[in-house]
Amino acid sequence: MHPPAPDAPILFFDSGLGGLTVLGPTRALLPTAPIVYAADYAGLPYGRKSDDELAARVPALLGRLVERYQPRLAVIACNTASTIALGHVRAALDLPIVGTVPAIKPAAAMTRTGVIGVLGTEATVRQPYVDDLSARFAGDRTVLRHGSPGLVTGAEAKLRGEAVDPEVIVRAVAGLREQPRGEALDVVVLACTHFPLLKTELQAGFGPDVALIDGAEGIARRIAHLTAGQAWPDIAAPGVAVFTRGDDRQPPPISALLPYGIASIETI
Repeated sequence: MHPPAPDAPILFFDSGLGGLTVLGPTRALLPTAPIVYAADYAGLPYGRKSDDELAARVPALLGRLVERYQPRLAVIACNTASTIALGHVRAALDLPIVGTVPAIKPAAAMTRTGVIGVLGTEATVRQPYVDDLSARFAGDRTVLRHGSPGLVTGAEAKLRGEAVDPEVIVRAVAGLREQPRGEALDVVVLACTHFPLLKTELQAGFGPDVALIDGAEGIARRIAHLTAGQAWPDIAAPGVAVFTRGDDRQPPPISALLPYGIASIETI
């Protein structure tokens, strides 16, 4: 297999804008890496789709994107898509694929009370994959889960410069706090890449004694490891964001994407 050309991009894929939370730390490690960021606005929100639908949709769409942009590596920067479709994507595509998984292992190591929360989409928190991670890394801990589709909507709104409905935060916090042993919660895993966009609001809701963690830094290190020794451009070229056409959802203003090195928008 030939080494990739310096201008071969890293492809980031998410249902929406949550994957920007993975792109950010990746750019810090690989500042001149060419970037294609793809958001499936026609399919958002993934958390309310069936497993079968996502297992078919994600590999097909990624296949189109890989054919079009010829990336050196693809990142499924979406917990829901990763927990459901990662195996299907790896079977279908002949390039390295990095997925995202809930940061249950570091949460289990960090907790002092033995009670951790997993805040994700409805689809993610019901996955056997989460059962497996909990059994392997948090077998002697209490793992509470809550699916909060409203946080995805809130994160998208915040990036557009719109107000976040405070009730969305209240409901997400209550979804964990009101479960048995929820009052002892001291670490919450943000198991959706959208949710760190609301970290300030969620921290205020849970209070200063609860640590919020996500896996973005670890994913960025994994991307850097898999591309170690490859050639990159000398100067960073502006990245491109690609949106599938949603009936009632328009791409965000380019000003929301410029801080992530993205300077143009395409639709497919």
